[in-house]
Amino acid sequence: MTAPTRPAEPPAAGRVLSALPLGGCPDGRTLLTARWVLGHGEGEHRLIPDGEVVIEGGRILFVGRRFDGEVARRLDFGLALISPGLIDLDALSDLDTTVLAIDHQPGWAKGRVWPQSYVERGPYEMYTPDELAFQKRFAFAQLLLNGITTAAPIASLFYREWGETVAEFEAAADAAGEMGLRVYLGPAYRSGGMVLEGPGRMVPVFDEARGLAGLDAAISYIRNHDGRHSGLVRGLLAPDRVETCTAELLRRTDAASRELGCPIRLHMAQGRMELDTVRTLHGTTAPEWLASLGLLSPRLIAPHAILATDADLRLYAEHGVHVVHCPLVSGRGGSMLRSFGGLRAMGINIAMGTDTAPPDMLLNLLTALITGRIAGGPNSVRSADMWDAATLGGARALGRDDLGRLIPGAPADIAVYLRRPSLGGDVQQALNVPALSMGRFYTGWSADRVGGHYTRAGRGNGDSRCARRFRHARRRVRVDQVQDHSLASRTATMDAMSGAFSSICRSATT
Repeated sequence: MTAPTRPAEPPAAGRVLSALPLGGCPDGRTLLTARWVLGHGEGEHRLIPDGEVVIEGGRILFVGRRFDGEVARRLDFGLALISPGLIDLDALSDLDTTVLAIDHQPGWAKGRVWPQSYVERGPYEMYTPDELAFQKRFAFAQLLLNGITTAAPIASLFYREWGETVAEFEAAADAAGEMGLRVYLGPAYRSGGMVLEGPGRMVPVFDEARGLAGLDAAISYIRNHDGRHSGLVRGLLAPDRVETCTAELLRRTDAASRELGCPIRLHMAQGRMELDTVRTLHGTTAPEWLASLGLLSPRLIAPHAILATDADLRLYAEHGVHVVHCPLVSGRGGSMLRSFGGLRAMGINIAMGTDTAPPDMLLNLLTALITGRIAGGPNSVRSADMWDAATLGGARALGRDDLGRLIPGAPADIAVYLRRPSLGGDVQQALNVPALSMGRFYTGWSADRVGGHYTRAGRGNGDSRCARRFRHARRRVRVDQVQDHSLASRTATMDAMSGAFSSICRSATT
């Protein structure tokens, strides 16, 4: 019988960083060194063996070998990779309700579309303002601990009265500013929603005036908050889903994007419900419909494109639309991008999104590599292409040539990937990710060989405790609610999932 092993101590550099408070920024120049540094030159990432990165005042001062200047401290991470911080443009900030349908199809029966009975009795807000604020704060901490330093949060509107509110995004901006996460924010709005009238029969219900009021609120939010917290908070217009938007709402969104100089994120070509609904309403696919309205442009960021036709993709390429690839959630549902290499060959920029919790970008990159080769052949995509999408692709979609790369003068958005034996002593390895954003440090050290995190930073996230409570709360959702396809059960499932998360929010700080 093997004696139990004690958790390994983090390396010396980690002990120095973990002494800082959450989001702490050290004084003076700090030199980071590791076996590999992913630098940047001539438009592409380049590995620098035994490289060094020097940061000062939240900016990168030097990337290369043998820095000659004076520094306040040196942090050697040893056998590690110092990388640009990753960019997640579909970063889930609430419950991942898609897990309800992984093994229990059809998906419409699992509490993710409003049943008519729920509409008749509501709809209503299922979360309190404090719970909504906690959702964002918890999600932001998880992003940082997964090496993601720039994010565009996404949340479901199935548990909301209609759209997202300015108040919750004001709290989100403050949380991002405190924690040092770079975010693109704007409350989601919509002109309509899908309602389940009977088994498998979904119809859109529209209230355009409500959608236009939501857009006006989002415009006001961006005007008031864009550039806050030393530029960490930027604006994003986020109409919810293409099938829940009217032409007028999208036209006004496009005009606001031009005026505000901010991107638009709109989910398109992602599922059968959207495809069928848009064809019924407009007689075509969503990309073709937007093209007919003159609304495809480089300011448009479009998750997921898995059901995009060849004609749709040609329109994306022609108009400079950016695709956000979320391979893990797509793969869980039995679909995939066709194909990663094919889109790149067409000149379409691909960024990455996790769209699930936890936001494990490394797992998403591996999934994208596998599905990309299944769809396009073994030589159609490389590991380096994945890393490019999670860094340079996201930066390009945001119109930022200072993000996603380690270059002098850029913000100090950095992730450090440490490779060391797992506690079980086998050949598998554990990846631990200290993340730096604007020179602020976060460290998460592996506590076991299945990848759980022990948070050394302490204040503000409570990852292990909240994760345990979430698991326990999720188990309280009755099995018969998950398996029952009745409309009444769907409303009960929504209530149960909402109540489970609410209990975590109430107890997380006790």
